Amino acid sequence: MRCLDVEVWRQAGNLLDEVIEQVAVPFGVNARVEHIRGVPPVVNTDLETTMLENAARAELGEDSIVLVEQSMGGEDFAWMLQEVPGSMFRLGTRAPGDPTYDLHQGDYAPSEQAIGIGVRVMAATALRAVRFELAKAAKAANPIRDEAR
Repeated sequence: MRCLDVEVWRQAGNLLDEVIEQVAVPFGVNARVEHIRGVPPVVNTDLETTMLENAARAELGEDSIVLVEQSMGGEDFAWMLQEVPGSMFRLGTRAPGDPTYDLHQGDYAPSEQAIGIGVRVMAATALRAVRFELAKAAKAANPIRDEAR
């Protein structure tokens, strides 16, 4: 079962059991549901998403970012985001004017130029994250100096 909200995802199995039972009982039927929880929804954290978006705009230009609705697709990266803050982004892999292919089909033909673009964005984001952490550490090491500003 896929959900857009983590709390709904966590509660969906119990809710499904309750609904099935309520539907079955009036008919004198015993119903058993085997609910296998799939991957959770991807929930990007604000700081990391802002850092990623700013890095992409700086590397590729203001028009390089296209915000999209949250997908109902399943993504393993969601498990990692349950444990640590982060942000997932979609990398366009089609050259302008080329045909659109379904990502999970045999005829999928990505533009290999996308690899370099993705590396640039991830490297720029990593550098921003390192600078952010260094600034945070410097501020923590020198709290009196920051108060004097």
